[in-house]
Amino acid sequence: MKDKISLENKHCSACHAVLACGSDQAGESCWCLAYPAIMPADFQQDCLCADCLGKAIQEKIAEFIKTSSRQELLTVAGQYRGNDKLIQGIDYLIENDQYVFTPWYHLKRGSCCGNGCKNCPY
Repeated sequence: MKDKISLENKHCSACHAVLACGSDQAGESCWCLAYPAIMPADFQQDCLCADCLGKAIQEKIAEFIKTSSRQELLTVAGQYRGNDKLIQGIDYLIENDQYVFTPWYHLKRGSCCGNGCKNCPY
Protein backbone atom coordinates (compact mmCIF):
# COMPACT_ATOMS: atom_id res chain seq x y z
CA MET A 1 0.00 0.00 0.00
CA LYS A 2 1.26 3.46 -0.92
CA ASP A 3 2.30 5.63 2.03
CA LYS A 4 0.19 8.70 2.63
CA ILE A 5 1.84 12.05 2.08
CA SER A 6 2.66 13.72 5.37
CA LEU A 7 0.67 16.94 5.09
CA GLU A 8 2.61 18.70 7.82
CA ASN A 9 5.85 18.14 5.87
CA LYS A 10 4.53 19.43 2.53
CA HIS A 11 5.67 22.97 1.78
CA CYS A 12 5.31 25.24 -1.25
CA SER A 13 8.59 25.21 -3.15
CA ALA A 14 8.25 28.94 -3.89
CA CYS A 15 7.08 30.58 -0.63
CA HIS A 16 7.57 27.63 1.76
CA ALA A 17 4.04 27.91 3.16
CA VAL A 18 2.55 24.68 4.46
CA LEU A 19 0.11 23.26 1.95
CA ALA A 20 -2.40 20.46 1.91
CA CYS A 21 -2.06 18.04 -0.95
CA GLY A 22 -5.25 16.15 -1.69
CA SER A 23 -3.52 13.31 -3.48
CA ASP A 24 -3.26 11.26 -0.31
CA GLN A 25 -7.02 10.89 0.02
CA ALA A 26 -8.33 7.56 -1.21
CA GLY A 27 -9.65 7.92 -4.73
CA GLU A 28 -9.35 11.70 -4.84
CA SER A 29 -7.05 13.91 -6.87
CA CYS A 30 -5.19 16.91 -5.58
CA TRP A 31 -6.86 20.35 -5.78
CA CYS A 32 -4.10 21.50 -8.16
CA LEU A 33 -5.48 19.31 -10.96
CA ALA A 34 -8.32 21.84 -11.39
CA TYR A 35 -5.76 24.31 -12.76
CA PRO A 36 -4.94 24.27 -16.50
CA ALA A 37 -1.83 22.18 -17.15
CA ILE A 38 -0.11 24.67 -19.42
CA MET A 39 3.19 24.89 -17.58
CA PRO A 40 6.02 22.51 -18.38
CA ALA A 41 6.85 20.15 -15.54
CA ASP A 42 9.78 21.30 -13.43
CA PHE A 43 11.23 18.29 -11.70
CA GLN A 44 13.61 20.51 -9.72
CA GLN A 45 10.75 21.84 -7.58
CA ASP A 46 8.04 20.32 -5.47
CA CYS A 47 4.39 21.39 -5.26
CA LEU A 48 3.26 25.00 -5.15
CA CYS A 49 0.55 26.42 -2.88
CA ALA A 50 -2.65 27.71 -4.48
CA ASP A 51 -1.43 31.34 -4.49
CA CYS A 52 1.98 30.58 -6.02
CA LEU A 53 0.56 28.10 -8.55
CA GLY A 54 -2.16 30.58 -9.54
CA LYS A 55 0.37 33.38 -10.04
CA ALA A 56 2.71 31.15 -12.06
CA ILE A 57 -0.13 29.99 -14.32
CA GLN A 58 -1.46 33.55 -14.73
CA GLU A 59 2.01 34.64 -15.90
CA LYS A 60 2.29 31.68 -18.26
CA ILE A 61 -1.16 32.37 -19.74
CA ALA A 62 -0.36 36.09 -20.23
CA GLU A 63 2.90 35.17 -22.00
CA PHE A 64 1.13 32.54 -24.10
CA ILE A 65 -1.56 35.03 -25.17
CA LYS A 66 1.08 37.60 -26.20
CA THR A 67 3.17 35.16 -28.23
CA SER A 68 0.65 32.81 -29.85
CA SER A 69 -1.64 32.96 -32.82
CA ARG A 70 -5.40 32.96 -32.28
CA GLN A 71 -5.60 29.41 -33.63
CA GLU A 72 -2.93 28.20 -31.17
CA LEU A 73 -4.76 29.92 -28.33
CA LEU A 74 -8.10 28.37 -29.27
CA THR A 75 -6.54 24.92 -29.65
CA VAL A 76 -4.91 24.95 -26.22
CA ALA A 77 -7.76 26.69 -24.38
CA GLY A 78 -10.32 24.48 -26.13
CA GLN A 79 -8.95 21.48 -24.26
CA TYR A 80 -10.48 23.00 -21.12
CA ARG A 81 -13.88 23.85 -22.64
CA GLY A 82 -16.70 22.39 -20.62
CA ASN A 83 -14.78 22.52 -17.34
CA ASP A 84 -17.39 24.22 -15.18
CA LYS A 85 -15.08 24.71 -12.21
CA LEU A 86 -13.93 28.34 -12.41
CA ILE A 87 -10.72 29.39 -10.68
CA GLN A 88 -10.31 32.92 -9.34
CA GLY A 89 -7.33 34.59 -10.98
CA ILE A 90 -7.33 32.15 -13.88
CA ASP A 91 -10.92 32.28 -15.18
CA TYR A 92 -12.17 35.40 -13.44
CA LEU A 93 -11.15 38.37 -11.32
CA ILE A 94 -13.24 40.28 -8.83
CA GLU A 95 -13.25 44.01 -9.52
CA ASN A 96 -15.50 46.37 -7.56
CA ASP A 97 -17.43 43.38 -6.21
CA GLN A 98 -18.16 42.15 -9.74
CA TYR A 99 -16.90 39.04 -11.49
CA VAL A 100 -14.86 39.87 -14.60
CA PHE A 101 -13.95 37.00 -16.91
CA THR A 102 -10.32 36.80 -18.05
CA PRO A 103 -9.08 36.37 -21.63
CA TRP A 104 -8.34 32.73 -20.74
CA TYR A 105 -12.00 32.14 -19.83
CA HIS A 106 -13.15 33.70 -23.10
CA LEU A 107 -10.68 31.58 -25.07
CA LYS A 108 -11.98 28.44 -23.32
CA ARG A 109 -15.49 29.52 -24.25
CA GLY A 110 -14.43 29.41 -27.90
CA SER A 111 -16.26 32.38 -29.38
CA CYS A 112 -17.30 35.96 -28.75
CA CYS A 113 -20.68 36.37 -27.02
CA GLY A 114 -21.16 39.86 -28.49
CA ASN A 115 -21.60 41.56 -25.13
CA GLY A 116 -18.47 43.74 -25.36
CA CYS A 117 -16.72 42.01 -22.48
CA LYS A 118 -13.77 43.87 -20.93
CA ASN A 119 -11.22 41.10 -21.59
CA CYS A 120 -12.57 39.72 -24.85
CA PRO A 121 -9.67 38.38 -26.93
CA TYR A 122 -11.72 38.17 -30.15
